[in-house]
Amino acid sequence: MESQTQPSLPAEEQEIDLLELAGKLWKRRKTIYKTCGVAVIVGLIIAFSIPKEYSVTVTLSPESGKSSSGLAGAAAMLGLGNFSMDAGEDALNITLFPDILVSDPFALELYAMPVTPDEEEPLPLNEYIENERQPWWGWTLGLPGKAIGGIMSLFSDEEEEVALDPFRLTREETRRLEAIKESMSAVVDKKTGITTITVTMQDAVVAATVADSVVTKLQNYVTAYRTKKAIEDCDYWEKLYKERQQEYYAAQQRYADYVDENKGLYTQRSKVEGERLQNEMNLAYQVYNQMAQQLQLARGKIQEAKPVFAIVNPATVPVKASAPRKALILIGVVFLAFFGASGWILFGEDVWKELKEATKKND
Repeated sequence: MESQTQPSLPAEEQEIDLLELAGKLWKRRKTIYKTCGVAVIVGLIIAFSIPKEYSVTVTLSPESGKSSSGLAGAAAMLGLGNFSMDAGEDALNITLFPDILVSDPFALELYAMPVTPDEEEPLPLNEYIENERQPWWGWTLGLPGKAIGGIMSLFSDEEEEVALDPFRLTREETRRLEAIKESMSAVVDKKTGITTITVTMQDAVVAATVADSVVTKLQNYVTAYRTKKAIEDCDYWEKLYKERQQEYYAAQQRYADYVDENKGLYTQRSKVEGERLQNEMNLAYQVYNQMAQQLQLARGKIQEAKPVFAIVNPATVPVKASAPRKALILIGVVFLAFFGASGWILFGEDVWKELKEATKKND
């Protein structure tokens, strides 16, 4: 009987402890109300101090980038049945798009891009990023650094800034470049291949402009990469084509000259010589014709290698700001204040009293 009744005692004691804790909080409810009231004021100050931000989202659906059956059909028509233009899986696949977006070379293409904020004069993107508003605490924390930078500029001999050197960026250029990269993000759905690009700026027009430019530059970047090898191949076949063309024209001219010079001769020697020159001309023509076919296929490969991006959701100027979410900030601050005050009333005060008593005893 004792073994059956003993396990129920801790549950009853726990229930009593919870009631005591709730009663303790109820007695000090005015303190909790005051703390939450102060938290509401602090939350409103924080929410209205954070500048508004606008996000523009563009959705792309890129093709796989593999060659279609069009070139295979053309190769068969030209008598090149075993000719294959497919070089295997492309090294630049859609999973690398987020890394491309935040890379230094890609961000440098946007660094000096002109943007026009609403009702303002055009200026480079890096200067606009530098002049974006910050919360008052960010300005306060950055004040010592600005003061030091101002003092150091007085002793600097540089009057004008040198041109941007991608190989060696200054601290200010690096900071602006990082701010540009942080304003962009990309998410790729590996199953469907859908790529979602998001650009966040404090100006709605600038956000839409940058998002549209990011999509265009990303398309150009991927197109240049995928067509680079095809263009090199096309240049190679064109070089061979011109060489074989000159050889064919030379062989054709030699045969024509021989026929004109030996029109009235019927010797066996002239006959053999004529057949040899004719065979050389025919062989040169066959090689020349094959090079022409290869060149046409190489030119077709350039067009086949160009990726096609279907823009599912284009860039548009947003109407509503995406941040800050004032309601969530307010709820979060009040939530923290409530639990902070409750923890102090239930546990903090007792611990503080014990520390004070221990200090007095030691003294």
